[in-house]
Amino acid sequence: MQGVWDKIMGNPAKRTPPKGPHVNLLVMQGSGDDWPTLMKGQKLENGMSINVVQSSFRHTTVGPLDNYSKDGKVVCGIRKTTVNGEVADPPHLPFPFFPDFCLVRNEVYAPFNDYRNKLYGMMYASLPCMNTLESIFFFTERPIIYGALNKLRKELGDDFPLIDQNFFPDYESFVYGLPFPAVVKVGAAHAGMGKMRVHHHHDMDDMKSVIAVTNGLYSTAEPFLEGEYDLRIQKIGDHIRAYKRTDVSGCWKTNTGTAVLEDIPVTKTYKIWAEAAGSIFGGLDICTVDAIHTKDGRDVILEVNGTSSGLGPDHEEEDNKIIRDLLLKRMNQQFCGPPPENNKNDNSSSSTEEPATLPTGTL
Repeated sequence: MQGVWDKIMGNPAKRTPPKGPHVNLLVMQGSGDDWPTLMKGQKLENGMSINVVQSSFRHTTVGPLDNYSKDGKVVCGIRKTTVNGEVADPPHLPFPFFPDFCLVRNEVYAPFNDYRNKLYGMMYASLPCMNTLESIFFFTERPIIYGALNKLRKELGDDFPLIDQNFFPDYESFVYGLPFPAVVKVGAAHAGMGKMRVHHHHDMDDMKSVIAVTNGLYSTAEPFLEGEYDLRIQKIGDHIRAYKRTDVSGCWKTNTGTAVLEDIPVTKTYKIWAEAAGSIFGGLDICTVDAIHTKDGRDVILEVNGTSSGLGPDHEEEDNKIIRDLLLKRMNQQFCGPPPENNKNDNSSSSTEEPATLPTGTL
């Protein structure tokens, strides 16, 4: 991952450290975890302290930006909020903040919120981020994610059992060719929204007529799999957890109803899934693989989630510390590289580790 990070962020010797006594860290997470407290007392390897501001895309403005200023920093306007993510009372005007680094833990694009233009502003200013802004951009659209997963399926074969799926750019191309019942997903919706179970081809004709009035949204369709339980494989850096999720609500959208979550051992198979998923889009520091264990005994991968992946409640405190430590590692790589005079002829990665390789073929 070190080599991948250097390719994305550039040679450490060529990076300009922030001016001043501290580094500004912007954490995009609207509610829940208290990142100023999590980062309290932490410093970079060069002794610089870390000034943390936590906000959400909703309460943050980005810009104006240009490409000719000397430092080229992104300026953000932050509205003060409570720990629950609500605007403080009385409301405060946005205060200016110039982040040197960013951690994103919220969705950028969801059914009722579209903050992609703010993401574009951060990308315009080349703001270093974990996960990378480029990977977050790719995760805003389902076909781009599945394009990367389809490539893994071709490379790894049965070691990466991705669900069979059809993609339709528009309703005119909507011709489903897989078994029924099916699940149709419209656009880039999350958390069970924009998703419908279709029992037979007559219902599919009705579904196609609905897609025709979605203003040109793409859609995907895949067989509905009768599941015994769900699997979630979580990867933060090199740390991997595996969960078994058993639905108790009776809802076919098992990720939206009430369920029992339990830890299970990380098998060789789950490790392959997590490491493969973590390799897409230049490398993902935070990701999860969602799969289903069917009633006929198969494990099938349904999707991969990126930087906004939720944490299991029983390990949330520990996992946030793992994220914090990985964040500090990335910030040190960004700001505490060797001075330029010691690396005038070094254009390669500073890592001495061998690049990770993924197994191929069957287990």
